[in-house]
Order: sequence, then structure tokens, then C-alpha cells
Amino acid sequence: MKECVMTDLVLVLGDQLSPDLASLRQTAPGEADILMVEAISETGYVWHHRKKIALVLSAMRHFAAELEATGRRVVYHRLDQARPCTSFTDAVERALAEGAYKRIILTESGEWRLRKEFEGWRDRFDVPVVIVEDDRFICSHDRFHRWAEGRKQLRMEYFYREMRRETDLLMDGDKPAGGRWNYDADNRKPADADLFMPRPHAVEPDAVTQSVIALVASRFPDGFGDIEPFRFAVTRVGAEAALDHFIDTALADFGHYQDAMLAGEAFLYHSLLSAYINIGLLDPLAVCHRVEAAWRAGRAPLNAAEGFIRQIIGWREYVRGIYWREGPDYVRRNALKATRPLPEFYWTGETDMACLAATIDQTRREAYAHHIQRLMVTGTFAMIAGIDPHAVHEWYLAVYIDAFEWVEAPNVIGMSQFADGGLLASKPYAASGAYIDRMSDYCSGCRFNVKDKTGPDSCPFNSLYWDFLDRNADTLRGNPRLGPVYRNWDRMSDDKRQAYRDRARDVLDTL
Repeated sequence: MKECVMTDLVLVLGDQLSPDLASLRQTAPGEADILMVEAISETGYVWHHRKKIALVLSAMRHFAAELEATGRRVVYHRLDQARPCTSFTDAVERALAEGAYKRIILTESGEWRLRKEFEGWRDRFDVPVVIVEDDRFICSHDRFHRWAEGRKQLRMEYFYREMRRETDLLMDGDKPAGGRWNYDADNRKPADADLFMPRPHAVEPDAVTQSVIALVASRFPDGFGDIEPFRFAVTRVGAEAALDHFIDTALADFGHYQDAMLAGEAFLYHSLLSAYINIGLLDPLAVCHRVEAAWRAGRAPLNAAEGFIRQIIGWREYVRGIYWREGPDYVRRNALKATRPLPEFYWTGETDMACLAATIDQTRREAYAHHIQRLMVTGTFAMIAGIDPHAVHEWYLAVYIDAFEWVEAPNVIGMSQFADGGLLASKPYAASGAYIDRMSDYCSGCRFNVKDKTGPDSCPFNSLYWDFLDRNADTLRGNPRLGPVYRNWDRMSDDKRQAYRDRARDVLDTL
């Protein structure tokens, strides 16, 4: 009779494609089966961009092959198999019915939704369930809680400084390189259309990726976004090449123009590395060390290196800490009591507002928009129009290739929509059309007049900005950063204030 050998079952998720993942380190090759699942539930809990589905599935299949090449046994469930798994729970139940396992091991998930599912396995299954912390992040949960404990305001800048000290990135001894912690003030130049724009790193889809593209096109014919052309890397080697390309061609000018927007230029000098970092193909700290090395070698100015590194060890780590500290109800917060439905043009891009049309059309094509397009165009409009922040959250989670709830939700609920009441942001990121006109060339091609404040052809951002402040005055007037703005509003004549209200009502009625 054949001896039954008990092994471990290690679950690896689609955003955990790292060979040194904490759960993988619990066992050696030959001691465990690695379970990877293209679960139906993961493709449908929001309306994901089809490029995002293709990226994750292709990267998972390549990672499974990488694990097998190192001697790991991989049990892989595909979405296009005869009976695909409906969920991770379904996949584990099948595994336990077919094999003898002594433990289920997994690295913690990045979402409350999955944490609840996985923690329920301890009561559901008759084998121990071991959930280990995801140490691919620089700041542990405990470390963030200790930093946040007792603070009245959880401002990213102070957290960022501690991360700089702990990582020793861009430090000269115990002082920040160049004498300043933050060079954001040097990173706000508008771009010119005649600037040389580097093209982002592109990868020709291999046979595996082509099969995934065909699967996604067939299974999600009415899904959001263009599936082709597909240029993303799906392996660690490809992601490393994308990092090399960014440092060689775009890092030097990234800082100056990181807030700029240009019609027809989706990428400018941005890295497009966030998706690779978020699914585990690139290590965030290693990426930061590469950028620091480029600065120290004289290949990029300090404001570019600092601005890039701040996004990773500052902002990325900070929003993850906020997400887990604030709990699963964070995505339902609505401090400004905004209830208007999300306009249909957020999905179609069919609007006469040139800035929104350009950003949303780009998002449909590329599954990408940079942070200022997200914050100051689609985000600002949603906030000043009073759109339900949970609907906005689900839209951002759906449409961007780098969006996972732990990173997306605080950016939207906290920073973009001010729906957490100021826990994350010190003031709402509200703006009139003047900001977009200053930082882009969108307004020159728009049918609305950005200089007109209240006329029938005036830029909708202009009236909505003041109407937003007016209808939220009870909540926002006490904000010290908005004091001068409210004093301007108070100095306006009654007729002028009413003209803003009337024009805003006309705009909102057309949504």
C-alpha cells in the first residue's frame, strides 16, 4: 500500500507574484503544493478594465512556470478550464478533497474582503490555516499603528520622514540630501507639446499572453476598456527592463513635469511601474535604491529622485497603513454626504468637457492615467459635483491597471473625495478650471470657456467649485486652509453668488 505523505498547501494570489513571498518561505521545494487560482469572483466583484484582467492572469501563468522551474509543485486553476473555480474557497475545498494536506499557508491578502474570507477558513476546514504578514512592504501593520497612535492628524509628510530615516534613502547622515525633505514645490511645471516625450517600455505579447488576451476578449466582450494593444510586461525580467527604461529615458524629467497634463500624451515622463510593484513583479525598496543610485551617479536631479521615492516609501506605504488601520467600513465613509450617482460619461468618456473626455478616453484605452489626472480632473469633478464617494471608489478600483483596494481606497475616499472628513488630507482638493488651464492644454480645445465664470458656456468646474464650497459651508468653513477662500466668497455680491449657484444647478441637471 502506498504511503500517504502529508504536505502543505500554499495559496499564492494574483498580486503576490514574488519568489520571496512570506508564505513561500515557509516551505522548501517538494514540501508543499502551490495553489494558484484564476477565480471567477476576482474578475467580477467590480467591473475591471480588461487590460488589468489580462495583466494579472498572464503574470500569474508566467509566475507559475517560474515556480515550477525552481522545483515547486503548482496546482493551477485556469479561468478557461472545464469547471473553473468560483472563488478561492472553492479552490481550497477541491484541493482538500483531492489531496492530503497538513496545513493551509497563505500571505495575508491586500483587501478586507478577502481577509474575511480567509479568516473564515479556520472554522470551515479541518486543517490549520496559517496566515503570515506580507513583509514586502517597508512599514509593518504594527509599525504604522505605533506611528499613528495618539496623533490628532495623520499627515503623510511626517510619516515619510520616518521612512526616509529608516531606509536611509536620500540621506546624508541624519539629514535629508540637499537639506530639504520634500521637493514638491519644484515639481509643478506645465509641459509643452514640443518637449521630447519618451515612449514607455513596451513588450510584445508572447504566446501565453496572446492566449490570455483571447480569453479575456471572449469571456468579457462587453467589459470596460480596450484589450489591445497590450504592451505590459508580465514577467519579472520584463518589469526590470521597464524600470531600466524609465531610469534611462524619463527619470531626469519626471520631477519637473509630474503634475503636467497634455492632450494626446498619456504618459509624459511617468514610470508606469506601479502595476508591476503592486502585483509583486518589482520590489518597491529595490526600485527606490535604483532611483537613488541614478541620482547619486548624476543621471537625474534630486527633485526627480525625491519626488519618485516619496510616492513609494511615503505615499504608498502611508495609504496602506491608513487602509488597514481604519477598517473595512472606510470605503463607505461620506463626510460631505454626497449622493449624486456617478455620471455615465465616466464609463463612456462622452462629455464636452475636454479634460474629462481626454482623461477618461485615455483610461479606456490604456487602463492608466497619472496621479494629477486622477486627483484634479476625474477626482475633483466628482467631489465638487457631489458624486457618491463609494461609487467613485468603485470606478477607480475598476478602471486602473494598478488599482487594488488597499492603495486605491484611501487615495479616493481620503484624498480625492475628502469623504473621511480630513483624516488623510488637510483640505479638499477642490479647484476651478484655472488649475487645469495652468497645468494642461486641455482648455484650449474645449467647447467651454475656462475664463467665463457663470455664463451658459462657462467651464463647469468654475461654478461647481464655488457651489461645492457653498453647499458644504457648515462642514468646511472651519478648515483653516479654506479660510481665505470663504472670505472671498463672503465678499462677493449676492447676485454674483447666486449666479454661481444657478450655473452649477444647470450643470448638475445635465448630468
